[in-house]
Amino acid sequence: MNRRTTLAAALTLTAGLALTGCGGDSAPKIAVDDAYMPQPVTQQMAGVYFTVKNNGDTADKLTAVTSNVAKSLTIHKTVGTKMEQVESLPVPANGTLRLSHGGNHLMLMGLKNKPTKGDTFTVTLHFAGADPVRVQVPVKDATYQPKH
Repeated sequence: MNRRTTLAAALTLTAGLALTGCGGDSAPKIAVDDAYMPQPVTQQMAGVYFTVKNNGDTADKLTAVTSNVAKSLTIHKTVGTKMEQVESLPVPANGTLRLSHGGNHLMLMGLKNKPTKGDTFTVTLHFAGADPVRVQVPVKDATYQPKH
């Protein structure tokens, strides 16, 4: 009888550990919405905007962006009227990082082809903690303004 109780306790503990997994539900849970690029005027540079939602209990950081659409992709923030390249942008736990015109954004320099309205390309977002996220970015009219 004691052996059965011990076995039952061990199975319960194992099942509990399996359900919680390593780190439980606290890991960043990243989703990306509303991605777009206004049609660039030249092939020299363009901005990309989107919203990163972290539905996890752990903060994260956007640390890099990769794509074959441009020679260089960098992360920028706007301070006052000045753009600054930064190494990362914070994605708060249970929060949102918004990249928008006049604020945080991605800069694509040296576009390999000049995208036009209706085109779509892919960027991969890299985070300090979360797995990389591939994002389809549609090219919108140069004057496009999102509704958020």
